[in-house]
Amino acid sequence: MAKRTAKGVTRKRQISAPESERLNKIRVQVQRDFPPAPDRPRPVTGGIGAKIRAARENQGLTWYAVAKAAGIPNPATVRDVEYGRDTKLSSIEAIAAALGLELDLVKAST
Repeated sequence: MAKRTAKGVTRKRQISAPESERLNKIRVQVQRDFPPAPDRPRPVTGGIGAKIRAARENQGLTWYAVAKAAGIPNPATVRDVEYGRDTKLSSIEAIAAALGLELDLVKAST
């Protein structure tokens, strides 16, 4: 009978201690050879992107659900807005409307 592990790998037999140690050494070496990118993008902590993310999370919605409700074909557009990347104003407006938010222009302070 196959055993399903936490990482989703299916094994047909129990792994011996030496085999487990060998696999762990391989895993450590691969992580050293291919470290995660240190400049991985993070969501913005202020502004429109942060407010959209907070509204989406408060409503328990995924990027996909928001994109579908906003009529945007690609859920990555919602992610890009949350991460503060360049996007179309029409996309921001559609996302805001789907989340029940309203965009408002105010006079800039000088």
